[in-house]
Amino acid sequence: MNDGDLAQLVGLRHKSFIVRIKQGGELQTHRGIVRFDDIIGKPWGSRVRSHLGNPFYVLQPALGDLLKELPRNTQILYPKDIGFILIQMGIGEGQVVLEAGTGSGSLTSAMAFAVGNSGKVITYEAREEMQKLARKNISRLGLEDRVEFKLRELTAEQGFDEEGVDALFLDLPNPYDYIHHARSALKLGGFFGSILPTANQVSRLLLALRQFDFAFVDVCEVLLRYYKPEPERFRPVDRMVAHTGFLIFARPVLLENTNDSIDDLEEGGEEDIED
Repeated sequence: MNDGDLAQLVGLRHKSFIVRIKQGGELQTHRGIVRFDDIIGKPWGSRVRSHLGNPFYVLQPALGDLLKELPRNTQILYPKDIGFILIQMGIGEGQVVLEAGTGSGSLTSAMAFAVGNSGKVITYEAREEMQKLARKNISRLGLEDRVEFKLRELTAEQGFDEEGVDALFLDLPNPYDYIHHARSALKLGGFFGSILPTANQVSRLLLALRQFDFAFVDVCEVLLRYYKPEPERFRPVDRMVAHTGFLIFARPVLLENTNDSIDDLEEGGEEDIED
């Protein structure tokens, strides 16, 4: 580990802390003080002790660990949803991704991590205080060079400044009001995504997606259950992270003529899988 690294210190009962390792610094906990000078130069996975003798393991934090520790003023997306969003929307190295509704920046951070140094995330937020928090969180993760922030509210008349982007995600309470803007900003065949808390909102979004020629629509939820890692009493933990929102995905397509219909593509059945 080097001076300036982000590290995860995991103590007894898996209590963990995300810290920036700095020479001369320290972490004060109820189990004692961990001095960073005792950590610098050691390999990841090493065990150190606090001044009270309590053990801490020093690990390189996963992205999910970092996102869970971000300061927030609003409900953030769960890592289980974020991971599925990135995969479902094909977000990867070198892509340009649009987001509306930055919030605390958890999804923004994950997208910035995924697009790499050659990609870019452009994120719109209407609330200045939320954008300030997101900037701080993303800077803490060292991803600020991959993100362009825009402080502006979308309206029915004014949409995105960009065109031809690879993917677009709307984290807004009324995404159905901006689907025409999403259509203009996305490249043909690009990836659209959104998250909504209620079925009524989902229904309105589905109608808007069909109106503006989005096809191959998927609606789903992600349920995550952990298990106790005990060989002799292997069973689910007492609680699970179940429904956190409806995820909606779609692709903008080009119809050959005015007689074509999106309904022809959406039969409501499961996808056929060839052997």
